[in-house]
Amino acid sequence: MAAARALEKFRAWASLARANPLFWAGVIGALLVAALDQASKFYIVDVIRLPMRPGGHIEISRVFDLTFVENKGVSFGLFAGGLVSRVFLSLLALFIAGLLCGWLATIRRPLTATGVALIMGGAVGNLIDRALYGYVRDFLDFSGLYFPWVFNVADAAINVGIAALVADWLLQGRSQKPHPPES
Repeated sequence: MAAARALEKFRAWASLARANPLFWAGVIGALLVAALDQASKFYIVDVIRLPMRPGGHIEISRVFDLTFVENKGVSFGLFAGGLVSRVFLSLLALFIAGLLCGWLATIRRPLTATGVALIMGGAVGNLIDRALYGYVRDFLDFSGLYFPWVFNVADAAINVGIAALVADWLLQGRSQKPHPPES
């Protein structure tokens, strides 16, 4: 009985997803973000040959450098640990991407769909690293601008995606406020 209800819920969701052009745009966008993240990591590590040791460094300019960091945690190195942390963070990324994909089928606002796609793509890009290497490869270093963290394309996509969701929420709230009656 429970399996039949779950199957019916999935069919209803799949019907919503198929009918929603923002769903497909979001899925494609997420895949592009993950691909861009992986391509940038390949280019920086294998073509430019950023030294793959903690602190491996290539100076580019006074504000931007390439600095290799093994991020074994989440953003800014939080929750770094061993195998348990690696498995937990990988499962968490899969769970979040799944929830966001589920939500994407119901989204009707382009800015929300964009934010969700960016977060999903970033989560998948970093998940690939975590699964392959046990850590996420970070290398974008803007310490010349006094920004202390080193990050990657996936991290940037996640943060821009969160900003897009907040902006959409603020804009949506503003458009739903009742207007004072005209006299």
